[in-house]
Amino acid sequence: MDYRKLGNTDLNVSELSFGTWAIGGSWGNVNDEESLRALEYAMDKGVNFFDTADVYGDGHSEELLAKATKGKEDKIHIATKFCRAGDIHNPETYSYDSVKKYLEQSLTRLNRDYIDLYQIHCPPTAILKDGQVFEVLDKLQQEGKIRYYGVSVETVEEGLICLENPNVRALQVIFNLFRQKPLEELFPKAYNKGVGILARVPLASGLLTGKFTKETSFEVDDHRNFNRNGEAFNVGETFAGIEFKKGVELSEKLQWITTGRDQMAKAALRWILDQKEISCVIPGFKNVNQVDSNLQARTVPSFTSEELTKLKEFYQNEVKSHIRGPY
Repeated sequence: MDYRKLGNTDLNVSELSFGTWAIGGSWGNVNDEESLRALEYAMDKGVNFFDTADVYGDGHSEELLAKATKGKEDKIHIATKFCRAGDIHNPETYSYDSVKKYLEQSLTRLNRDYIDLYQIHCPPTAILKDGQVFEVLDKLQQEGKIRYYGVSVETVEEGLICLENPNVRALQVIFNLFRQKPLEELFPKAYNKGVGILARVPLASGLLTGKFTKETSFEVDDHRNFNRNGEAFNVGETFAGIEFKKGVELSEKLQWITTGRDQMAKAALRWILDQKEISCVIPGFKNVNQVDSNLQARTVPSFTSEELTKLKEFYQNEVKSHIRGPY
């Protein structure tokens, strides 16, 4: 495993790490025993960083991480998130008392004394512009409850607002072959400021595995069913904001990237890893096989300059106009 500095922090994180939304809930049926085996397998392969949130299974993914990392707390870094357990539009949700309560609850579930990276979980733009939540996080950091803090954002604009705060150490951003906009302005500015980038939704909710057809269906409790058009939360979190059948069509046009790279998912993750601004990419998983397949992305060939140009033009000419919602 190769490790990268998380911005200008002293955290060295595995370049391919994992998000735990899928094992917490909202991705169909999950099996806790299989989830724990997958977490153990990932750590055995050198993964030392996991991203979670207090609302993933109402805290269930945090509890699973506590079990999986018991006795390894000093070796395995945890990033978790807050605010979506409350009313994200209410300023009180971001008050010192509220945030401290969210933090203490996460610490209890994780069975840890502090959080390595504490992130605001996709708050409204107005909250970020107001900025008072950053003062709250500064205070909690001074108290030793968190080592560093960052923000999970929905749009480039929000990311740029966060960069104005000198103590934001990481941005979590939707970034994949269907969502290349951050490359234009956000990533260069973050890189120059020493702010780490966590790439989430790297496979566009599975579209970039190339395994779906237009007839593919999803379980009732899977967000790819109940948030397909943004019914429950930001549409960009599901299929990168692209209508499902159009997304399948677009993924079929990308089959060429598998040449010499075995599978589309591995190729899609390789493309992200090759961006110098990326601290780590955090695909989801449900089982050992998915963890193993994602880890293999590190071993497939990088893209040539000609291929990179082709992918950029594909995004500009065929994908960009189909992205729904602000991004």
